[in-house]
Amino acid sequence: MKLTELLIAELDREVPRSRRALAEVPAGKYDWKPHDKSMIFGYLANMVATMPSWVAMGINLNELDVAPASGSAMSREKLETSDALVKALDKSAADARAALSGTTDDFLMTPWKLLARGQVVQETPRWEMIQDTINHWAHHRGQMTVYLRLLGTKVPSIYGPSADDKQFR
Repeated sequence: MKLTELLIAELDREVPRSRRALAEVPAGKYDWKPHDKSMIFGYLANMVATMPSWVAMGINLNELDVAPASGSAMSREKLETSDALVKALDKSAADARAALSGTTDDFLMTPWKLLARGQVVQETPRWEMIQDTINHWAHHRGQMTVYLRLLGTKVPSIYGPSADDKQFR
């Protein structure tokens, strides 16, 4: 199996899991957080919805400066409903899938850099950055399901049954 096929297959397994979690996001809770040191719920849900776009970025860009000296030029749309979050997930996943389908295993072996204020903080092969992105995405989705539980919202089956969803998917 090619590396591109492996990554597409993993993406295709994780998207429905994220979709089920995002479908449970309650309206009106964007600014809620369980603790002063916690990330706000809406920002976390937005990350789960849009993180697959990082896969395309890892293919289409050679580097990313997460803290440019000139200030961030990135803007994040405030997605406040489960429908908007699921729609954003579908778009970011489609972009990721298209980027993976349009690249080669050889290209995924080339280096990709993460910068902060112009300094390299990490340099890895693109496939490794993409794999780390998928793991990071699953981590934040798990974090989000804890928030769902604390809000008294249904926690969907992700890798197996939950207390609210007995399906094994």
